[in-house]
Formats: sequence, C-alpha cells, structure tokens
Amino acid sequence: MKNLPLDQLGPHESAPGMVDFGILLPWVSATLGNRLFVKIIHERDQFIQAIQPLSFELQHGINADYGDIWSVKVDFNTVHDSQSGSHFGSPSRHVYRFELHNPNVGILDWIVDPFAREYAAGKLSAFTLGYIPYVWSTEEESWKTPALHDLILYELNLAEFGGSLEEAIDRLAYLADLGVNALSVMPVSNVSLEVDWGYLPLGYFGVDERFGRRDDFQRFVDEAHRRGLAVVVDVVYGHTGEDFPYADLYRRLQYHENPFMGSFTKDYFGVSTDFNRDLTRDFFYSVNRHWLDTYHVDGFRYDCVPNYWDGALGIGYANLVFHTYEYVRDSLDGLTRFDAPEGPRLIQIAEQLEAPEQILEQSYSNTTWQNATFSAATACARGAAGAIENLGHRLGALGYIEQATQNGETLVKAPLQYIENHDHSRFLCEFGLHHRDWNPLFAEGNRANWYRLQPYLIALLAAKGIPMLWQGQEFGENYFVPDSGLGRVLLLRPLRWDYFYDEAGKNLVKLTRSLVSLRKNCTELRRGDHYFHNDYDRYLSRGILLFQREDAAAVSLIAVNFTGIEQRVPFVFTRAGNYIEQLHGQDNFAVEERQERWLTVPSNYGRVWRSA
Repeated sequence: MKNLPLDQLGPHESAPGMVDFGILLPWVSATLGNRLFVKIIHERDQFIQAIQPLSFELQHGINADYGDIWSVKVDFNTVHDSQSGSHFGSPSRHVYRFELHNPNVGILDWIVDPFAREYAAGKLSAFTLGYIPYVWSTEEESWKTPALHDLILYELNLAEFGGSLEEAIDRLAYLADLGVNALSVMPVSNVSLEVDWGYLPLGYFGVDERFGRRDDFQRFVDEAHRRGLAVVVDVVYGHTGEDFPYADLYRRLQYHENPFMGSFTKDYFGVSTDFNRDLTRDFFYSVNRHWLDTYHVDGFRYDCVPNYWDGALGIGYANLVFHTYEYVRDSLDGLTRFDAPEGPRLIQIAEQLEAPEQILEQSYSNTTWQNATFSAATACARGAAGAIENLGHRLGALGYIEQATQNGETLVKAPLQYIENHDHSRFLCEFGLHHRDWNPLFAEGNRANWYRLQPYLIALLAAKGIPMLWQGQEFGENYFVPDSGLGRVLLLRPLRWDYFYDEAGKNLVKLTRSLVSLRKNCTELRRGDHYFHNDYDRYLSRGILLFQREDAAAVSLIAVNFTGIEQRVPFVFTRAGNYIEQLHGQDNFAVEERQERWLTVPSNYGRVWRSA
C-alpha cells in the first residue's frame, strides 16, 4: 500500500494567506470538457443571503498513480470580496465545496472534499486560514500504549458521553478514577447529520464539527494520555454514506463504473467501498497513517469487517491491518508510544462477528468484538437451559488463540469481553422494561433490578480476554435500543449522570471500581490461565458459575450466584494457601491442597477469593 500525496490534497496554507487546494478525481478530465471550481465563503457568512461564496477554477493535471488531479492556489492576500459585510479572508475558518461543470450532465454542485481536514454544517468542507498547529504536552513524549492483556476498555459516544470534546475532556478524570485505561471512541469522522452514530461517513481525515475541531480532538487525546488512558478510534472503511464524494459524484455523472466504490465482499450497510481499486486501498491506509501521526491515537476499531474481509491473503481488511502494523513497526523512532519489548503495541480491533476466532488467527488484528459472551449472558438472564454452562465457556475465551506467529513475528491475541455495547439495549432491560409512554423507543430497563447486574459485572471483569464497559454501564444506565430502524441511530441517549448518585448508581460504581482495581493489581486476572468448574450438580443446577484464574504466583477463585437465594456449595481446592476474599474481606480461610470446603455465595452477587 502507498501513502497518498496528502501534501497535495485538501487545502494547505503553503504560505501565510496562500491556500493550495487539490483533489483526485480519476476519470474526470479536462480533455473531456470538464471544468472544476472551488466555492469559498467565510464561516460567519454562510447563512447570510446577501453574501455568496467566491468561486475559483482549478487546473487539471495527471497523477502518475491515480490519474486525474485538480488543483488551484488561492491568494487571500490579494483576493478581496466586494460584497458588503463579507468576512472573506479574515484569519479564521472558511467553508468550501466543489462544483463540477460537465458537458453531459451539466453543473454538479455540493461536492464534498474527500481530503478535507475540517468540516462544517451539512455537506461542507472547511479550513482555518492562519491555522496554528496544536502543541502537544511534554508528557506526551513519555506516553506508552498499554500492553494488550492490560487493557480495560471503555466504549463511549462523544455526543452522549459529554456532548462535545470540551465536555468529554472534563470527564476524563472520572474515567481515570474509575480505573479503565483505554477508550474506544465511536466514530468522530464527518457525517451529514447532527444526531448520528457516525457509521455513514462523508469525510475521513478530520473530526466532525458537531464535536469540535481538530485541535479539540488532539487535546482530548493529549489529556487522555496524561491520565493514563489510551484512545482507540472507531473507523468505517467497508462502506460510506451516500454523499461521500466518490459515491455521490460518480453516481450523478452517471458513470457505469466507479474508481473507488463498488461491491467487494459483502454489502451490509451504506455504499460499499471497492478494495479492488488501488485508490480505495491507499486512501484508507493513508487515513490510518494520518490519525496515527496527526492525532496520536493508539489504535483502531474497524467497523463491519465482513464488508471488506476477503481472507488472510486478500487485498482487503487483512492487507490494511498488516500494512498499518508494518508502518508502526518501521516508525517506532517517531511513534515511541508503541515501542515495547514484546513488539509494537498498536491496538487493532476487528468487528467481525461472523468469524471472530478466524479474524484473530488470520490477520494482524490483535483483538476482536465477539457477541458469544454477550449472547450467553443474555440467555442466562432469561433463564435459558444450559446458559450458565455456555457463559462459563465464553468467559474463558473458548476457541480463541492467545498468540500467533505471522511473517516471523509473534503477536499477542485476545477477544473482547462485554455484556453491553452501543449496538444493544442496556443489560438491565433483560430483567424487565419500564414504559415511560406509548412509544416503545422510550422504554427503559427497570433500575429497581440493579442488583441483578452484580454477578455479571463480577464475572465479566474477571474473565479471560479484554473486558469492555459501555458508557454508563458502571452506574446502571438503562436505555432501550430497538433492534432495527432509524430509532437506533437518530435518537440521542445522553448519559444520565444523576444516576451516579442514587442507590443503584452508588453501589454499581463502587463494585466496578473494586473489580477494575482488582484486575489491575492481580496479574492472574489479566494473563493467567482460566479453568471453568463445569459441574452441573454442584454448581450450575443451583445457579452458580464458578471459575478460577491462576498463574505461578497466585490463584483467584471467582464464584457468582445468579439466583435470589444465598447458596452454599462444596469446592475442592487444588492449591493450598490463605484465601482472602477480595470484594469485602469476609469469609477468609486457609486450606490444604485437595481439601474440600463449603463456600457461601450471596444472592445476585459473588465472591472472589485469592491466595498469593
């Protein structure tokens, strides 16, 4: 894969007041009668009827790798707008779009710049005249991305978590205090709507204006790193929104083929991107490099991988994550945050729910979403037959490799473990819904059942793999999310921070903090072996899930009780020692090897005994 000539694409202020524009438009040539214009207006003037944008014609050229390229230099020092009240040329943000004059279909306006670094409302690209690059803190130089097995992930939607990047930055201290050490941020790339999950992008090289500007996200990453929080961004490469310029323009031109878009493997969502095209492959590789270099992110969560997964040796997903890894590995002098004795710590998360075990074995992804644990927990909450046994296996990451050797390099691997994420209703909804009115979109999980979440949290945060919390899970957020329809993505569900202070919130936050601290302080919970005590008569039939995590230094025995009745069950200890209960310091004891002891497990709760 090649890095696109980004210094020639998008707007660049090459000298004070001098802005160069460049855009690749393969198959759109001046020799065929095309003319291309960029229309620019100051951001403050865009909604003023009497002030219209100024238009500048681009010149056509040929790029040796990608074909037709158009460019123009606009000198804001000499170009002046005679329209009364215009702010054109003032040192601040301007918005722009392209307009194509084509001899066959006429004038095509409102063409987004695929290489824009900033965005404005709707389908407008933007740039800041006199932009001052962000200055990273001195602490950023020493920041290290956590090792894979040490990750405790927290997924968040910026619009719901804080409303903006500024407000999200104010909440970073809370997340650090909670104990998580990595954030998985839902897409921040440009979309056309003000309320949107972000999975139908129009622009990839910057932050959508509804969150803030590029230096706002750089500061968000900087502040996160200062607090010990890695930042993983959610990226959408297998499909785009309909108004993405390479989809929109060539459709309006009525071309039978497209140099960027088209069916590749599967077409689940949006308009599919065609990884058979050099431009497509190099574009998304360049996006990755841009976010690594410009925004200092620690990795990527790749959405809807089936749309561009064509096998381990294919030119789609596997090729992209390999070349991204290769770029980091070969750039460790500059990307020092990834440098570690075990190899580069770049985080690459696949959302490949159809074959998550395969994606870890056959690609440079080092972790993956997988819904098996989520589904098993859901079945358990519903009282399905065999659900506790299935959950026990899933918490042990059954079927997943722990490392893989590829091209002579050994990569650590692990699946994500979660019972909540942005795609589904809150887990509280499994215990009963409260209907606020006639509209099912506003149903909620009944928070009176908060205590039933406790055994699931205990099991999750002691599980093998990488635990992930979805924003507000730690204080019992209870939104319902429909399985289909626009109500999933076009309804804002802001976190109700007041939940933090009620009985449910206080108890769940306290438990979450204890469990996260325990995981961070106990190596066996992060890296140790997992053994599920799959005994129907002793445990499963009584609603008890019992497993242990151990390494050479320590063993932790985890017992959770999904029933509303306190249970006493026998257990034969395989390792002698003094066992200290970690959640409340109660029921401590000493045992000999192979000694049987009766354990008391509270209702809708659990115990964690540890011997070191």
